[in-house]
Amino acid sequence: MAKKIQHRLFIEDSLPGSGILSLGQEQSHYLANVMRANVGTAVALFNGKDGEWAAEVIVVKKREVTLKVNEKIREQTAEPDLWLAFAPIKKARLDFMAQKATELGVSHMIPVYTRRTIVDRVKTDRLRANAVEAAEQCERLNVPTSDEPVKLEKLLADWPEDRMIMFCDEDLSGDSAHTALEKADRKENPKPWAIIIGPEGGFDDDERRMIRAHKNTVVVSLGPRVLRADTAAMAAISLWQSALGDW
Repeated sequence: MAKKIQHRLFIEDSLPGSGILSLGQEQSHYLANVMRANVGTAVALFNGKDGEWAAEVIVVKKREVTLKVNEKIREQTAEPDLWLAFAPIKKARLDFMAQKATELGVSHMIPVYTRRTIVDRVKTDRLRANAVEAAEQCERLNVPTSDEPVKLEKLLADWPEDRMIMFCDEDLSGDSAHTALEKADRKENPKPWAIIIGPEGGFDDDERRMIRAHKNTVVVSLGPRVLRADTAAMAAISLWQSALGDW
């Protein structure tokens, strides 16, 4: 009888590889000292390419934990092709956004500088760490990728020809999200999409006009209440998943 999986880890190595895997210092510390793993503890491993594999701890040392990789337990699956482009916000809320966007199935995250953006620096390694942790916990088989911050004007100038934009304009001029999305796309022949979320003070009028003028933009409403940036992102992702995603 297979052992019950107690922990999940994202790794960079190929799976199954040689069948024996020595973890780096950080993950070894996490398993041995934080999660109190012992010899025989069952662990699931994934790397975003080779599916999910059952493994077990065979050596526990102070600075190194070694695993034996046993068998594949899930085939690799892809997430919906959904980007989240967002204006950076304060650290705790940015951590929350990265974690929840990962849980909700976003495939790529792009910090975007706008004229009202207050936060002028984004630690992309921290963004990645939050995404990895969330993917491990929510049983995703991959981790969202992310870009370095970019100005809104450059983001739109370099926008991929085939990628649609879900723009949640707070002036309430857009159709309801489900209506607007289903008019623009169909689940049977899905298009790649992105959601653009502004800063706490919202986009200024010139930025709103710029986004609206883009040929791929679909303007939607998130309802009559003013939402914080992280709340708006979660609401928009949920609505997109419900209308066009894998829900």
